[in-house]
Amino acid sequence: MSGCHEGALQLIDGKARMISDLYCDGLGACIGECPVGAIEFEMREAEPYNEYAVMERISPKEIGRAEKTIRAHLLHLKAHNEMDYIKQGLDYLKEHNIKIDLSGIEETELSVQTELMQNNTSITSQLRQWPVQLHLLNPQAQYFKQADVVLAADCIAYAYGDFHNRFLKNHTLAIACPKLDNNKEAYIEKLTAMIDHSLINTLTVVIMEVPCCGGLLQIAEIAVSNAKRRIPVKLIVVGIDGNIITEEWI
Repeated sequence: MSGCHEGALQLIDGKARMISDLYCDGLGACIGECPVGAIEFEMREAEPYNEYAVMERISPKEIGRAEKTIRAHLLHLKAHNEMDYIKQGLDYLKEHNIKIDLSGIEETELSVQTELMQNNTSITSQLRQWPVQLHLLNPQAQYFKQADVVLAADCIAYAYGDFHNRFLKNHTLAIACPKLDNNKEAYIEKLTAMIDHSLINTLTVVIMEVPCCGGLLQIAEIAVSNAKRRIPVKLIVVGIDGNIITEEWI
């Protein structure tokens, strides 16, 4: 559904269905998408996510009607690399002798996730300065002088596993969220000052593939357009599965 980019609601057989509370941000973007006003949201304390409870809810006795919903739920968990929850869901199906088409939902991926969790190799931080949030940064601070700057969406460090070595090494960092942060004009002014006064060398914009993240690129493009100097700008887009989708100079 276009009103639920996080995937908590999905349109299945022409009907809106809640796939997982786990990915519902509670911002209510879906409300305006319902032509009959049937969607509501409320502020409340939510119970901890329970995969077994979800499977119980979406697995009625007439499994034929529920198979598409179960598959959509498990594939959604897979897209977000929630391997522990997938295992719990598959265990539920086995315990209740529920047989559905599991193509595309490979249990072998669990061994890959387990191997990654067991890898105790330490990662050295590549962070060169503090603070990092764009609202708090002084664009003329010494660490911006002739620096290669990374402007990253807040979610990137959680989505991309090797964030420090891949993006931060030998770079100065600024993070921001174009969806939740206020005063975008201040962001544009700071980025413009980095270009014109701190004489930064390059600007790399790293965003998620979700639509709201495109606002960060727009902020950077306006700042570059307003600046008197011209600098190289690179765009990197990271998918929700943690892989780099595109990387190009723009």
